[in-house]
Amino acid sequence: MAARIVLAAGALAACGVGAAAGPAGQGGQAGELGSTPPLGPGTVTVELGVAHSAFTGGDVRVVAGTTVRFVLDNGDPIGHELIVGPPEVHARHATGHEASHPPVPGEVSVGPNGRAETTYTFDEPGTVEYACHLPGHYAYGMHGEIAVVPA
Repeated sequence: MAARIVLAAGALAACGVGAAAGPAGQGGQAGELGSTPPLGPGTVTVELGVAHSAFTGGDVRVVAGTTVRFVLDNGDPIGHELIVGPPEVHARHATGHEASHPPVPGEVSVGPNGRAETTYTFDEPGTVEYACHLPGHYAYGMHGEIAVVPA
């Protein structure tokens, strides 16, 4: 059975993500979640909201080997994307030239006021970034981190 965590502005404290972590891309650092138990192992669901071109969730911690099903709920009247992966993935997407993404792990596009999902398996301990690389969105703060802790 998959565990489920919802990351939304009003639900951070209820799901164990400290409000002190703040919205992704606005000062929240993976290290600030040291007292929050990591998700996993196994398969878990993380819901990320989008409001006013910002992810409405804090940073996330998972156990290495965990597969996360990301559900992206876009409350904006414009499209966004969720890209999860190592630096080379983000470097490839940094130009924001892909209008939409095929269904591949760690990449999904979501239309205005839409919902989309993707999965990503976090194999190695470390920090993995998630972001929207559409023009101007990353600079505006649409990114966050997933801390991957040893199993």
